[in-house]
Amino acid sequence: MNNVVTVLGDDDDDSEEEKLPSCMDYIMHFVCLFWKVLFAFVPPTEYWGGWACFTVSISLIGVLTAFIGDFASHFGCTIGLKDAVTAVSFVALGTSVPDTFASKVAAVNDKYADSSIGNVTGSNAVNVFLGIGIAWSIAAIYHAANGSVFRVHPGTLAFSVTVFCVFAFFTTLILVLRRHKKVGGELGGPPIYRHLASCIFVTFWVIYILLTSLMSYCYIEAF
Repeated sequence: MNNVVTVLGDDDDDSEEEKLPSCMDYIMHFVCLFWKVLFAFVPPTEYWGGWACFTVSISLIGVLTAFIGDFASHFGCTIGLKDAVTAVSFVALGTSVPDTFASKVAAVNDKYADSSIGNVTGSNAVNVFLGIGIAWSIAAIYHAANGSVFRVHPGTLAFSVTVFCVFAFFTTLILVLRRHKKVGGELGGPPIYRHLASCIFVTFWVIYILLTSLMSYCYIEAF
């Protein structure tokens, strides 16, 4: 807890001298202070073979995810956005930021791209198979026990998933092409290749949000 409320400078492995906090360090400290204090209650990994840390961490992540989803839904309602647009934009962006930073750290520190790219596919698999599967299973069991039928209206799901799969196919194709020896691998390589790939992927995301939003507001027809 003492470390949580103390402003620390960036660590420098090459120098043994302690660096003084910069102006940005102070700003980020006060911005993140609430989250630092909250996650300071996560037990150390030495307790119960790490299970205490795992259980509390998962519980806090679940609470924060529920808070983000509820906040995004109210935010979308306030500014007049439909739930489908809010889900694929603000909710997805907010819940994917931790995965993005985790992939960034893995890409910088690991020798190979397996961890960073695998984290992306693994997190999506957890969201789809566990996130939807467990929630829908609980809902189906609850409705069956009460004699009612559990229905999920598709809405824009079919169109959104189809567009996502198309862009995912081209993204995978680009990653495969980047394995050419002139490029250097799925990540990194010459600046022109990595900047071009980044721009293409961001463009895919923007187009996906745009198409899903247009379909939600009936500017384009679904199938």
